[in-house]
Amino acid sequence: MPFTKNTIYMKLYEQFKTMINENKYLEHDKLPSKRKLAASLKISPLTVQAAYEQLVAEGYVYAIEKSGYYVSKKVDVIQQITPKKKISFEESEKPFIYEYEFKTNIIDTNLFPSATWAKLTREVLAENHHETLNVIDPQGILKLREEITRYIEVYRGIHVDPNQIVMGSGGSQLMHIILDLLGRKQHYAIENPNYLKIYHIFKASEVKLSLISLDQSGLIVDQLSSSQANIVHVTPSHQFPTGVVMPIQRRNELLNWANQKEDRYIIEDDYDSEFRYQGSPIPALQSLDSNDKVIYINTFTKTLAPSFRMAYMVLPKKLLSKYQLLSTYQGCTVPNIEQWIMYRFMHGGFFERHINRMRNHYKKKLDIISEVISNYKDVFMIGEEAGLHFLLEIRRDIDEKVLIEQARQMKIEVTGIHHYNQLVNQKISNYPTLVIGYAGIPIEDIRFVMERLLSSMTIHLKDKQTGNT
Repeated sequence: MPFTKNTIYMKLYEQFKTMINENKYLEHDKLPSKRKLAASLKISPLTVQAAYEQLVAEGYVYAIEKSGYYVSKKVDVIQQITPKKKISFEESEKPFIYEYEFKTNIIDTNLFPSATWAKLTREVLAENHHETLNVIDPQGILKLREEITRYIEVYRGIHVDPNQIVMGSGGSQLMHIILDLLGRKQHYAIENPNYLKIYHIFKASEVKLSLISLDQSGLIVDQLSSSQANIVHVTPSHQFPTGVVMPIQRRNELLNWANQKEDRYIIEDDYDSEFRYQGSPIPALQSLDSNDKVIYINTFTKTLAPSFRMAYMVLPKKLLSKYQLLSTYQGCTVPNIEQWIMYRFMHGGFFERHINRMRNHYKKKLDIISEVISNYKDVFMIGEEAGLHFLLEIRRDIDEKVLIEQARQMKIEVTGIHHYNQLVNQKISNYPTLVIGYAGIPIEDIRFVMERLLSSMTIHLKDKQTGNT
């Protein structure tokens, strides 16, 4: 019988449920017999039986053979103490609407290769129908892992076997796998300032965590050694948010630290290494590792789109057996169809062409930004040689929060570097410094928006052309 409210049995069921909830029938009270109730209501006994059976199924009543139906034991839900004043939706603070956002987690979506992606999608649906619908290796599709292996060998100097590649639905998900692999009883360390999502992953995992300061070469290894941590997360190719590129001397110091003890590991987050605008790409830290100490992570969120939930990591060979034990109850979190499309995208050479196009486009944006900033004596770009963000340092005696609020008045969202600082007593910069993620601003608007941002600060700046304060 359909479970719909317009049936007679459903109306009868609702009526009895209401009487039970309102204590008109108490625990173990007997309900009227089916035949007597049917005769009284002039309905079929089968209708009454259907209502009673629904009450039994939901636990409101129980049946005793050849005796009848009785009210079950009741368990009332404890009501929370209601606040004296309920805050309605209308009273809650409405989010501020910005016209432009200098965020570091967005890209220029106009660059996405929609036509190519659509074509490859059709090909995958036509030619890889069975593969996309079946269960795959927890590490991901082998053909895609082989393409990634070739790519990172050419562009990042990393020589590994495809069996060391593990696919995941984003860097955060891979970090959780690493925590499972290395254990939550280990002592971890991260850079400070840092990428807040990584910081919160470690804090939520309730691991022992040390914050390591930076200097002009990146993470301070002596401070890392003093912390007693045995696993460290770093962004050596373009530190977030400072933009520092770790030089070879500091990289070797970090590897030496890892090599001193068997249980030490380095987690290298290579989040936007594809975008370097001056000189050749800096080889990955993993490419220098000869002792299986570096776990390498990269993602496609910067090269394709933030919503594209696909990342990969390179595991040291000595961790593979432990990972394979974990993978017996962990499947691959990246949909098959997306992996097959990505394989074709890389195999056909589209990925390299797409990155070159993005790199040229973002370089043009940087050139425009640099031209605008050159008009101000007290404003400097830091870390613009690589990545999709840079620091805007204002060498004036002014509170960083004041600059952020003035930009807000211009409906421009911008973040200060101290937003990423977890050490309250530590000063990150001698001057107010803004973290400028420029990728999401359309190129036709970038000059206007930068001029608008700087105009919000003009009361504090010296103009290069006039020399006025």
